Amino acid sequence: MCKARYIAAVAVLGLLAGCAADDPNRRAKTGAMVGAIVGTVIGNQGDGRSDRLMGAGIGALGGATVGSYMDRQQRELDQRLADEQRRESLAITEVGDDALRVGIASDATFAFDSADIQPASRGTYDKIANVLADYDKTIIHIVGHTDSVGSDNYNLGLSEERARSVGEHLLGGGVNGDRLIYYGMGERQAVASNDTAEGRQQNRRVEIFIKPIVEDDERGAYQPPPGVRG
Repeated sequence: MCKARYIAAVAVLGLLAGCAADDPNRRAKTGAMVGAIVGTVIGNQGDGRSDRLMGAGIGALGGATVGSYMDRQQRELDQRLADEQRRESLAITEVGDDALRVGIASDATFAFDSADIQPASRGTYDKIANVLADYDKTIIHIVGHTDSVGSDNYNLGLSEERARSVGEHLLGGGVNGDRLIYYGMGERQAVASNDTAEGRQQNRRVEIFIKPIVEDDERGAYQPPPGVRG
């Protein structure tokens, strides 16, 4: 038995001993503690963010099933978000390696200079959360962007706050927090000119990248999307 597993076994025995025999919730508590310890041990045997997250026990897909799994997920997203796509406040696209991108206009989500999701947009994120919670063999990368109004450092912080606000809403909708990774890109990835109001509006946006966890290539799901700095 390796040292990490030995330590885990000793810890489990200690926790079991600490649970009162007459505690009606003893079995549930024990299961939760064992799972937490095993996840920590697995995560600590590697290094980097992907190793830590892989210790959470999230499942993986066999290579032959990845395409159909992601196709089904995209169909459900298309169906549930049809109104948003018709209004052009949201777009769902494939971005290679079976990954999906949900691009959302920040003006449809946040007030200017705010990271609080507006009440009118919460239903959209509820729909997204419902689908992502069902398709749990994926890692979700949430990327926030801003226009160029304000300093670069300020915009960088605001973009990450917006990404985290979206993540917190997904978490409240039943998505496992171990699947969420956040990035703030600030004003660095403009998709339109910041010299016009229309261009600045396009640059204020949030992107959700959904990457499948594939057996024997689990770390690939945790790598930042193309063009995004981890």
